[in-house]
Amino acid sequence: MPNVTFRASRRTLTSHAGLSIIGQCLEIAGVDSLDGRFPTTLGMRTSDVVKSYLGLLCLGMSDYDAIENFRRDKPFQHLLALQKVPSSATLRQRLEKLAANDLQARTATWSTTLLSLVEAPITAEKTHVCLDIDTFVMDNSNSHKEGVSRTYQKVDGYTPIAAYLGNEGWCLGLELRPGKQHTMKESNAFLERVLPRAQGLTEQPILVREDSGFDSQAHLALLERQRQAFADEGRRLDYLVKWNPRDSAKADLATWCAVAEDCWQEELRPGKRQALWTQTVSIRDGQTEVEVRRVMRLVERTADRDGQLLLEPDYELEGWWTSLDEAPEAVIQRYQAHATHEQFHSEIKTDLDLERLPSGKFATNDLILHLAQLAYNILRLMGQLGMTGELSPVRHPAKRRRIRTVLQELVHRAAVVVHKARQIILDFGQDIGRMTVLNTLRSRLRYPRGSPC
Repeated sequence: MPNVTFRASRRTLTSHAGLSIIGQCLEIAGVDSLDGRFPTTLGMRTSDVVKSYLGLLCLGMSDYDAIENFRRDKPFQHLLALQKVPSSATLRQRLEKLAANDLQARTATWSTTLLSLVEAPITAEKTHVCLDIDTFVMDNSNSHKEGVSRTYQKVDGYTPIAAYLGNEGWCLGLELRPGKQHTMKESNAFLERVLPRAQGLTEQPILVREDSGFDSQAHLALLERQRQAFADEGRRLDYLVKWNPRDSAKADLATWCAVAEDCWQEELRPGKRQALWTQTVSIRDGQTEVEVRRVMRLVERTADRDGQLLLEPDYELEGWWTSLDEAPEAVIQRYQAHATHEQFHSEIKTDLDLERLPSGKFATNDLILHLAQLAYNILRLMGQLGMTGELSPVRHPAKRRRIRTVLQELVHRAAVVVHKARQIILDFGQDIGRMTVLNTLRSRLRYPRGSPC
Protein backbone atom coordinates (compact mmCIF):
# COMPACT_ATOMS: atom_id res chain seq x y z
CA MET A 1 0.00 0.00 0.00
CA PRO A 2 1.43 3.45 -0.90
CA ASN A 3 2.43 5.79 1.89
CA VAL A 4 -0.32 8.46 1.82
CA THR A 5 0.00 11.71 3.75
CA PHE A 6 -2.38 14.63 4.01
CA ARG A 7 -1.62 18.34 3.95
CA ALA A 8 -3.35 21.69 3.59
CA SER A 9 -2.31 24.65 1.46
CA ARG A 10 -3.43 28.16 0.64
CA ARG A 11 -4.77 27.19 -2.78
CA THR A 12 -8.52 27.44 -3.39
CA LEU A 13 -10.15 24.24 -4.64
CA THR A 14 -13.71 23.40 -5.67
CA SER A 15 -15.38 20.08 -6.27
CA HIS A 16 -18.27 21.72 -8.15
CA ALA A 17 -16.72 23.35 -11.21
CA GLY A 18 -20.00 22.91 -13.10
CA LEU A 19 -21.45 25.76 -11.04
CA SER A 20 -19.81 28.11 -13.53
CA ILE A 21 -22.32 27.01 -16.19
CA ILE A 22 -25.21 26.99 -13.71
CA GLY A 23 -24.49 30.57 -12.69
CA GLN A 24 -24.42 31.58 -16.34
CA CYS A 25 -27.82 29.94 -16.93
CA LEU A 26 -29.30 31.74 -13.92
CA GLU A 27 -28.14 35.03 -15.37
CA ILE A 28 -29.71 34.27 -18.76
CA ALA A 29 -32.98 33.21 -17.11
CA GLY A 30 -33.25 36.60 -15.41
CA VAL A 31 -33.22 35.55 -11.77
CA ASP A 32 -31.44 38.80 -10.84
CA SER A 33 -34.58 40.75 -11.80
CA LEU A 34 -36.08 39.62 -8.47
CA ASP A 35 -34.29 42.44 -6.68
CA GLY A 36 -36.48 45.00 -8.44
CA ARG A 37 -39.71 43.14 -7.67
CA PHE A 38 -38.83 42.04 -4.13
CA PRO A 39 -36.47 44.75 -2.80
CA THR A 40 -34.92 44.63 0.66
CA THR A 41 -33.77 47.67 2.59
CA LEU A 42 -31.53 45.69 4.94
CA GLY A 43 -29.94 42.28 4.83
CA MET A 44 -29.41 39.91 1.95
CA ARG A 45 -30.63 40.44 -1.60
CA THR A 46 -33.60 38.39 -2.70
CA SER A 47 -31.71 37.12 -5.73
CA ASP A 48 -28.89 35.85 -3.49
CA VAL A 49 -31.37 33.80 -1.45
CA VAL A 50 -33.05 32.29 -4.50
CA LYS A 51 -29.82 31.63 -6.40
CA SER A 52 -28.25 30.01 -3.34
CA TYR A 53 -31.11 27.53 -3.11
CA LEU A 54 -31.10 26.96 -6.87
CA GLY A 55 -27.40 26.20 -6.57
CA LEU A 56 -28.16 23.59 -3.92
CA LEU A 57 -30.81 21.99 -6.13
CA CYS A 58 -28.41 21.88 -9.06
CA LEU A 59 -25.96 20.02 -6.82
CA GLY A 60 -28.63 17.45 -5.94
CA MET A 61 -29.40 18.84 -2.45
CA SER A 62 -32.68 20.19 -1.12
CA ASP A 63 -32.30 20.41 2.67
CA TYR A 64 -31.90 23.90 4.16
CA ASP A 65 -29.01 22.80 6.38
CA ALA A 66 -26.96 21.84 3.31
CA ILE A 67 -26.28 25.54 2.69
CA GLU A 68 -24.13 25.71 5.83
CA ASN A 69 -21.35 23.79 4.06
CA PHE A 70 -21.14 26.54 1.44
CA ARG A 71 -21.21 29.66 3.61
CA ARG A 72 -17.41 29.85 3.58
CA ASP A 73 -17.06 28.27 0.14
CA LYS A 74 -15.79 31.16 -1.97
CA PRO A 75 -16.06 29.33 -5.33
CA PHE A 76 -19.77 28.66 -4.63
CA GLN A 77 -20.27 32.37 -3.98
CA HIS A 78 -18.22 33.63 -6.91
CA LEU A 79 -19.43 31.17 -9.57
CA LEU A 80 -23.08 31.95 -8.77
CA ALA A 81 -22.36 35.71 -8.56
CA LEU A 82 -23.60 36.02 -4.96
CA GLN A 83 -22.82 38.93 -2.67
CA LYS A 84 -23.52 36.76 0.37
CA VAL A 85 -24.47 33.15 1.09
CA PRO A 86 -27.40 32.88 3.54
CA SER A 87 -27.49 30.74 6.64
CA SER A 88 -29.95 27.87 6.84
CA ALA A 89 -32.27 29.89 9.10
CA THR A 90 -32.20 32.89 6.77
CA LEU A 91 -32.80 30.66 3.75
CA ARG A 92 -35.84 29.05 5.36
CA GLN A 93 -37.35 32.32 6.58
CA ARG A 94 -36.84 34.20 3.33
CA LEU A 95 -38.24 31.40 1.18
CA GLU A 96 -41.32 31.25 3.40
CA LYS A 97 -41.76 35.00 3.03
CA LEU A 98 -41.32 34.84 -0.76
CA ALA A 99 -43.84 32.01 -0.98
CA ALA A 100 -46.35 34.12 0.95
CA ASN A 101 -45.75 36.93 -1.57
CA ASP A 102 -46.52 34.53 -4.47
CA LEU A 103 -43.09 34.30 -6.06
CA GLN A 104 -44.35 31.08 -7.70
CA ALA A 105 -46.29 33.11 -10.25
CA ARG A 106 -43.07 34.70 -11.57
CA THR A 107 -40.80 31.67 -11.78
CA ALA A 108 -42.42 30.05 -14.83
CA THR A 109 -40.97 32.64 -17.18
CA TRP A 110 -37.41 31.80 -16.12
CA SER A 111 -37.44 28.39 -17.79
CA THR A 112 -39.10 29.59 -20.98
CA THR A 113 -36.71 32.55 -21.18
CA LEU A 114 -33.68 30.31 -20.76
CA LEU A 115 -34.83 27.68 -23.26
CA SER A 116 -35.84 30.31 -25.80
CA LEU A 117 -32.67 32.44 -25.63
CA VAL A 118 -30.24 29.52 -25.84
CA GLU A 119 -32.33 27.89 -28.58
CA ALA A 120 -32.63 24.60 -26.72
CA PRO A 121 -33.18 21.63 -29.03
CA ILE A 122 -36.80 20.46 -29.06
CA THR A 123 -37.19 17.14 -30.86
CA ALA A 124 -40.50 16.01 -32.32
CA GLU A 125 -41.78 12.46 -32.29
CA LYS A 126 -42.79 11.75 -35.87
CA THR A 127 -44.90 14.76 -36.90
CA HIS A 128 -45.60 16.37 -33.50
CA VAL A 129 -43.72 17.77 -30.52
CA CYS A 130 -45.30 15.97 -27.58
CA LEU A 131 -46.48 17.78 -24.45
CA ASP A 132 -46.86 15.12 -21.74
CA ILE A 133 -48.96 16.09 -18.71
CA ASP A 134 -49.35 13.85 -15.67
CA THR A 135 -49.42 13.73 -11.88
CA PHE A 136 -47.06 11.70 -9.71
CA VAL A 137 -46.71 10.80 -6.04
CA MET A 138 -44.11 12.17 -3.62
CA ASP A 139 -44.00 9.98 -0.51
CA ASN A 140 -43.86 12.12 2.64
CA SER A 141 -45.09 9.50 5.09
CA ASN A 142 -44.62 9.92 8.85
CA SER A 143 -44.65 13.70 8.63
CA HIS A 144 -47.08 16.43 9.64
CA LYS A 145 -46.45 18.75 6.72
CA GLU A 146 -49.29 20.90 5.49
CA GLY A 147 -51.15 19.25 2.58
CA VAL A 148 -49.83 15.72 3.17
CA SER A 149 -52.69 13.23 2.77
CA ARG A 150 -53.51 9.82 1.31
CA THR A 151 -52.54 9.51 -2.35
CA TYR A 152 -53.75 7.16 -5.08
CA GLN A 153 -50.70 4.96 -4.43
CA LYS A 154 -51.89 4.36 -0.85
CA VAL A 155 -49.09 6.36 0.77
CA ASP A 156 -49.19 9.71 2.55
CA GLY A 157 -47.68 12.53 0.54
CA TYR A 158 -48.28 14.97 -2.31
CA THR A 159 -49.44 14.50 -5.91
CA PRO A 160 -47.82 17.31 -7.95
CA ILE A 161 -48.62 17.84 -11.62
CA ALA A 162 -45.95 18.30 -14.29
CA ALA A 163 -45.73 19.01 -18.03
CA TYR A 164 -42.80 17.98 -20.24
CA LEU A 165 -42.13 19.15 -23.80
CA GLY A 166 -40.38 17.22 -26.55
CA ASN A 167 -38.34 14.04 -26.45
CA GLU A 168 -35.78 15.86 -24.27
CA GLY A 169 -38.38 16.36 -21.52
CA TRP A 170 -38.15 20.13 -20.92
CA CYS A 171 -40.26 20.89 -17.86
CA LEU A 172 -42.81 23.64 -18.59
CA GLY A 173 -44.87 23.27 -15.45
CA LEU A 174 -44.36 21.77 -11.98
CA GLU A 175 -46.95 22.57 -9.32
CA LEU A 176 -47.57 21.05 -5.90
CA ARG A 177 -50.93 19.53 -4.96
CA PRO A 178 -52.29 17.92 -1.79
CA GLY A 179 -52.05 14.15 -1.80
CA LYS A 180 -55.81 13.56 -1.85
CA GLN A 181 -56.53 15.95 -4.73
CA HIS A 182 -58.00 14.27 -7.81
CA THR A 183 -55.96 14.45 -11.00
CA MET A 184 -58.65 16.34 -12.87
CA LYS A 185 -59.16 19.07 -10.27
CA GLU A 186 -57.66 22.39 -11.49
CA SER A 187 -56.08 20.59 -14.47
CA ASN A 188 -57.91 22.76 -16.98
CA ALA A 189 -56.29 25.87 -15.51
CA PHE A 190 -52.90 24.13 -15.53
CA LEU A 191 -53.31 23.27 -19.22
CA GLU A 192 -54.22 26.88 -20.04
CA ARG A 193 -51.04 28.05 -18.31
CA VAL A 194 -48.74 25.51 -19.97
CA LEU A 195 -49.95 25.64 -23.59
CA PRO A 196 -48.80 29.24 -24.25
CA ARG A 197 -45.33 28.33 -22.94
CA ALA A 198 -45.10 25.40 -25.34
CA GLN A 199 -46.48 27.53 -28.16
CA GLY A 200 -43.75 30.11 -27.62
CA LEU A 201 -40.93 27.55 -27.73
CA THR A 202 -41.75 25.65 -30.93
CA GLU A 203 -43.44 26.30 -34.27
CA GLN A 204 -44.05 22.60 -34.87
CA PRO A 205 -47.42 20.88 -34.30
CA ILE A 206 -48.02 20.02 -30.63
CA LEU A 207 -49.54 16.78 -29.34
CA VAL A 208 -50.94 16.85 -25.78
CA ARG A 209 -50.75 13.37 -24.20
CA GLU A 210 -52.50 12.52 -20.92
CA ASP A 211 -53.58 9.38 -19.08
CA SER A 212 -57.07 8.29 -18.04
CA GLY A 213 -57.05 10.52 -14.96
CA PHE A 214 -57.76 13.45 -17.30
CA ASP A 215 -60.76 11.80 -18.98
CA SER A 216 -63.63 14.21 -18.46
CA GLN A 217 -66.03 15.94 -20.81
CA ALA A 218 -64.99 19.40 -19.59
CA HIS A 219 -61.33 18.66 -20.27
CA LEU A 220 -61.99 17.24 -23.73
CA ALA A 221 -64.12 20.26 -24.55
CA LEU A 222 -61.28 22.55 -23.45
CA LEU A 223 -58.84 20.66 -25.66
CA GLU A 224 -61.20 21.11 -28.61
CA ARG A 225 -61.45 24.85 -27.94
CA GLN A 226 -57.68 25.17 -27.66
CA ARG A 227 -57.32 23.19 -30.87
CA GLN A 228 -59.60 25.64 -32.64
CA ALA A 229 -57.72 28.61 -31.17
CA PHE A 230 -54.44 27.19 -32.52
CA ALA A 231 -56.06 26.68 -35.93
CA ASP A 232 -57.21 30.32 -35.99
CA GLU A 233 -53.55 31.34 -35.58
CA GLY A 234 -52.39 29.00 -38.32
CA ARG A 235 -50.95 26.51 -35.82
CA ARG A 236 -51.78 22.86 -35.17
CA LEU A 237 -52.68 21.27 -31.86
CA ASP A 238 -53.76 17.66 -31.35
CA TYR A 239 -54.46 15.61 -28.26
CA LEU A 240 -54.36 12.00 -27.14
CA VAL A 241 -56.09 11.15 -23.84
CA LYS A 242 -56.54 7.65 -22.43
CA TRP A 243 -60.21 6.71 -22.04
CA ASN A 244 -61.42 5.74 -18.57
CA PRO A 245 -63.96 2.92 -19.08
CA ARG A 246 -65.31 3.22 -15.54
CA ASP A 247 -67.56 0.57 -14.01
CA SER A 248 -70.54 0.92 -16.35
CA ALA A 249 -68.47 0.17 -19.45
CA LYS A 250 -66.74 -2.80 -17.81
CA ALA A 251 -70.05 -4.27 -16.71
CA ASP A 252 -71.42 -4.13 -20.28
CA LEU A 253 -68.67 -6.34 -21.69
CA ALA A 254 -71.07 -8.46 -23.79
CA THR A 255 -72.07 -5.38 -25.79
CA TRP A 256 -68.44 -4.48 -26.47
CA CYS A 257 -67.72 -8.02 -27.63
CA ALA A 258 -70.66 -7.78 -30.05
CA VAL A 259 -69.36 -4.45 -31.41
CA ALA A 260 -65.90 -5.97 -31.91
CA GLU A 261 -67.22 -9.08 -33.64
CA ASP A 262 -66.22 -7.93 -37.15
CA CYS A 263 -62.95 -6.29 -36.07
CA TRP A 264 -60.91 -9.20 -34.77
CA GLN A 265 -57.38 -9.43 -36.17
CA GLU A 266 -54.93 -12.29 -36.46
CA GLU A 267 -53.62 -13.74 -33.23
CA LEU A 268 -50.76 -11.79 -31.64
CA ARG A 269 -49.61 -15.07 -30.10
CA PRO A 270 -51.34 -18.41 -29.46
CA GLY A 271 -54.31 -17.68 -27.21
CA LYS A 272 -54.30 -13.88 -27.65
CA ARG A 273 -56.05 -11.70 -30.22
CA GLN A 274 -57.27 -8.14 -30.44
CA ALA A 275 -59.94 -6.07 -32.14
CA LEU A 276 -59.40 -2.44 -33.18
CA TRP A 277 -62.04 0.04 -34.28
CA THR A 278 -62.93 3.72 -34.03
CA GLN A 279 -66.03 5.53 -32.78
CA THR A 280 -67.35 9.06 -32.93
CA VAL A 281 -68.80 10.16 -29.58
CA SER A 282 -70.70 13.37 -28.83
CA ILE A 283 -69.74 15.26 -25.68
CA ARG A 284 -71.49 18.30 -24.28
CA ASP A 285 -69.68 21.62 -23.94
CA GLY A 286 -72.16 23.91 -22.21
CA GLN A 287 -75.10 24.26 -24.57
CA THR A 288 -73.29 22.79 -27.58
CA GLU A 289 -72.22 19.28 -28.50
CA VAL A 290 -68.77 18.37 -29.82
CA GLU A 291 -67.96 15.17 -31.68
CA VAL A 292 -64.74 13.47 -30.58
CA ARG A 293 -63.02 10.46 -32.11
CA ARG A 294 -62.27 7.49 -29.88
CA VAL A 295 -59.98 4.59 -30.78
CA MET A 296 -61.01 1.31 -29.12
CA ARG A 297 -59.13 -1.93 -28.48
CA LEU A 298 -60.52 -5.16 -27.05
CA VAL A 299 -57.97 -7.88 -26.18
CA GLU A 300 -59.11 -11.48 -25.69
CA ARG A 301 -56.87 -13.99 -23.94
CA THR A 302 -57.71 -17.70 -23.87
CA ALA A 303 -54.22 -18.71 -22.71
CA ASP A 304 -51.50 -16.97 -20.74
CA ARG A 305 -48.02 -16.18 -22.10
CA ASP A 306 -46.73 -19.57 -20.88
CA GLY A 307 -49.36 -21.43 -22.87
CA GLN A 308 -51.57 -22.34 -19.89
CA LEU A 309 -55.19 -22.43 -21.05
CA LEU A 310 -57.68 -20.30 -19.11
CA LEU A 311 -61.01 -21.68 -17.88
CA GLU A 312 -62.77 -18.60 -19.27
CA PRO A 313 -61.59 -16.00 -21.78
CA ASP A 314 -60.09 -12.87 -20.22
CA TYR A 315 -61.02 -9.55 -21.84
CA GLU A 316 -59.25 -6.20 -21.59
CA LEU A 317 -61.02 -3.08 -22.90
CA GLU A 318 -59.09 0.12 -23.67
CA GLY A 319 -59.77 3.38 -25.49
CA TRP A 320 -58.10 6.65 -26.46
CA TRP A 321 -59.72 10.02 -27.19
CA THR A 322 -57.82 11.69 -30.00
CA SER A 323 -57.96 14.33 -32.71
CA LEU A 324 -55.28 12.54 -34.76
CA ASP A 325 -56.42 11.28 -38.14
CA GLU A 326 -54.30 8.15 -38.02
CA ALA A 327 -54.83 4.41 -37.97
CA PRO A 328 -55.68 2.87 -34.58
CA GLU A 329 -52.32 1.07 -34.45
CA ALA A 330 -50.44 4.35 -34.93
CA VAL A 331 -52.51 6.11 -32.26
CA ILE A 332 -51.82 3.36 -29.73
CA GLN A 333 -48.11 3.42 -30.55
CA ARG A 334 -47.99 7.18 -29.96
CA TYR A 335 -49.62 6.78 -26.56
CA GLN A 336 -47.19 4.02 -25.52
CA ALA A 337 -44.33 6.53 -25.83
CA HIS A 338 -46.13 8.64 -23.20
CA ALA A 339 -44.63 6.35 -20.53
CA THR A 340 -41.18 7.94 -21.02
CA HIS A 341 -42.19 10.85 -18.79
CA GLU A 342 -42.16 8.53 -15.75
CA GLN A 343 -38.36 8.75 -15.89
CA PHE A 344 -38.57 12.55 -15.66
CA HIS A 345 -40.68 12.22 -12.50
CA SER A 346 -38.03 9.90 -11.07
CA GLU A 347 -35.21 12.34 -11.81
CA ILE A 348 -37.01 15.15 -9.99
CA LYS A 349 -37.63 12.99 -6.93
CA THR A 350 -34.26 11.22 -6.70
CA ASP A 351 -31.57 13.13 -8.61
CA LEU A 352 -32.74 16.52 -7.27
CA ASP A 353 -33.43 15.00 -3.82
CA LEU A 354 -37.05 16.22 -3.72
CA GLU A 355 -38.93 13.06 -2.74
CA ARG A 356 -39.40 14.48 0.75
CA LEU A 357 -39.83 18.24 0.60
CA PRO A 358 -37.95 20.27 3.25
CA SER A 359 -40.62 22.65 4.54
CA GLY A 360 -43.66 22.06 6.71
CA LYS A 361 -45.64 24.76 4.88
CA PHE A 362 -47.49 23.93 1.68
CA ALA A 363 -46.84 27.29 -0.05
CA THR A 364 -43.10 27.07 0.61
CA ASN A 365 -42.91 23.53 -0.75
CA ASP A 366 -44.84 24.72 -3.81
CA LEU A 367 -42.25 27.46 -4.34
CA ILE A 368 -39.44 24.90 -3.98
CA LEU A 369 -41.00 22.78 -6.74
CA HIS A 370 -41.26 25.85 -8.97
CA LEU A 371 -37.54 26.52 -8.37
CA ALA A 372 -36.82 22.85 -9.05
CA GLN A 373 -38.38 23.31 -12.48
CA LEU A 374 -35.61 25.75 -13.41
CA ALA A 375 -32.86 23.62 -11.81
CA TYR A 376 -34.11 20.56 -13.73
CA ASN A 377 -34.09 22.46 -17.04
CA ILE A 378 -30.58 23.83 -16.44
CA LEU A 379 -29.16 20.36 -15.81
CA ARG A 380 -31.12 18.95 -18.73
CA LEU A 381 -29.73 21.72 -20.94
CA MET A 382 -26.16 20.92 -19.85
CA GLY A 383 -26.78 17.28 -20.68
CA GLN A 384 -28.27 17.92 -24.10
CA LEU A 385 -25.69 20.47 -25.22
CA GLY A 386 -22.62 18.95 -23.62
CA MET A 387 -23.15 15.20 -23.26
CA THR A 388 -24.64 14.13 -26.58
CA GLY A 389 -22.79 13.83 -29.85
CA GLU A 390 -19.04 14.20 -30.29
CA LEU A 391 -18.51 16.30 -27.15
CA SER A 392 -19.84 13.63 -24.84
CA PRO A 393 -17.39 12.04 -22.38
CA VAL A 394 -16.74 8.37 -22.95
CA ARG A 395 -20.15 6.80 -22.43
CA HIS A 396 -22.66 4.82 -24.46
CA PRO A 397 -24.44 6.85 -27.18
CA ALA A 398 -27.73 8.35 -26.03
CA LYS A 399 -30.33 10.87 -27.16
CA ARG A 400 -30.83 12.14 -23.61
CA ARG A 401 -28.70 11.97 -20.45
CA ARG A 402 -30.12 11.39 -17.01
CA ILE A 403 -29.77 14.26 -14.52
CA ARG A 404 -27.62 12.07 -12.27
CA THR A 405 -25.19 11.51 -15.16
CA VAL A 406 -24.93 15.28 -15.70
CA LEU A 407 -24.19 15.77 -11.99
CA GLN A 408 -21.50 13.11 -12.02
CA GLU A 409 -19.80 14.08 -15.27
CA LEU A 410 -20.12 17.87 -15.48
CA VAL A 411 -21.19 19.43 -12.17
CA HIS A 412 -19.17 17.53 -9.56
CA ARG A 413 -15.78 18.14 -11.18
CA ALA A 414 -12.71 19.18 -9.20
CA ALA A 415 -10.68 22.26 -10.18
CA VAL A 416 -8.17 24.72 -8.76
CA VAL A 417 -9.64 28.23 -8.56
CA VAL A 418 -7.21 30.96 -9.62
CA HIS A 419 -8.03 34.69 -9.40
CA LYS A 420 -5.95 36.62 -11.91
CA ALA A 421 -6.43 39.81 -13.94
CA ARG A 422 -10.02 40.23 -12.69
CA GLN A 423 -10.87 36.76 -13.95
CA ILE A 424 -11.74 33.46 -12.32
CA ILE A 425 -9.69 30.65 -13.85
CA LEU A 426 -10.67 27.04 -13.22
CA ASP A 427 -7.66 24.76 -13.59
CA PHE A 428 -8.75 21.17 -14.34
CA GLY A 429 -5.25 19.75 -14.46
CA GLN A 430 -5.16 16.89 -16.95
CA ASP A 431 -8.94 16.45 -17.14
CA ILE A 432 -9.04 17.78 -20.69
CA GLY A 433 -12.32 16.07 -21.65
CA ARG A 434 -14.55 17.72 -19.05
CA MET A 435 -12.76 21.05 -19.43
CA THR A 436 -13.48 21.02 -23.16
CA VAL A 437 -17.17 20.30 -22.59
CA LEU A 438 -17.57 23.04 -19.96
CA ASN A 439 -15.63 25.53 -22.06
CA THR A 440 -17.83 24.77 -25.08
CA LEU A 441 -20.96 25.19 -22.98
CA ARG A 442 -19.76 28.52 -21.64
CA SER A 443 -19.02 29.78 -25.15
CA ARG A 444 -22.42 28.60 -26.36
CA LEU A 445 -24.21 30.39 -23.51
CA ARG A 446 -22.11 33.56 -23.56
CA TYR A 447 -24.14 35.36 -26.23
CA PRO A 448 -27.63 33.83 -26.26
CA ARG A 449 -30.15 34.85 -28.89
CA GLY A 450 -31.63 38.28 -28.22
CA SER A 451 -28.89 39.46 -25.85
CA PRO A 452 -26.53 42.31 -26.71
CA CYS A 453 -23.07 41.22 -27.91
